[in-house]
Amino acid sequence: MALSEETAAPGPTPSPGDTERRGGVRYRRAALMGVPAFLAASTLVVLTAQGALAAQFAISGMPFTVTASTLEGTGFGQFGALDNMPEGSPNAGDTGGQVLTIVTAIREAKLTNLCQSVELGGTYLHITAGNKGTPVKASGLTTDSTDITGKLADFDNIEIGGDASTFDKPPVKGPLGSFGQQADTVTIRDVRQTNYATTAVRFTLPDLHMNFASEGC
Repeated sequence: MALSEETAAPGPTPSPGDTERRGGVRYRRAALMGVPAFLAASTLVVLTAQGALAAQFAISGMPFTVTASTLEGTGFGQFGALDNMPEGSPNAGDTGGQVLTIVTAIREAKLTNLCQSVELGGTYLHITAGNKGTPVKASGLTTDSTDITGKLADFDNIEIGGDASTFDKPPVKGPLGSFGQQADTVTIRDVRQTNYATTAVRFTLPDLHMNFASEGC
């Protein structure tokens, strides 16, 4: 059926002012929608830079040994965590790809006579540093360990049994409800750790030596 001239007549043409107002509303709406995402991303960046969030990555599942004659640190904390391997990792065994670890977090650390080794099919990748009078230094240091020993451990103003999510001395906090301990300072003599992960905001290793060896640390 043919349309009448009245039916076919187009509606009123919007004025430039109307178009600008509607376009402005759309732009403002899009900008407002982007604000929460921007703020969230900015907050994560700031928190990571301040050491309030621990770096997360999938572990290989291969333990490595770390030893040092002395470990001295300020801003110490410890709590439990569950580390995860990538799905299908050949190192998962019957663990389901998860390892229960002790997270040790130190805001500023110094280590003398540092040695680190990992077994690679019958040989060891061997790393030493800080053994010529200048200690290894680390900021925002965290280690995920399954075993820690030392000849002597000395803590200043230690708090044991606190909720790790409330800690303010170490560089990172633990999960809500997790048992932990924190202290102003820590000194451990002849420390030895079996680790699955290490992270640091900054790690300085003077007199670094890396090689393959027949024995580990």
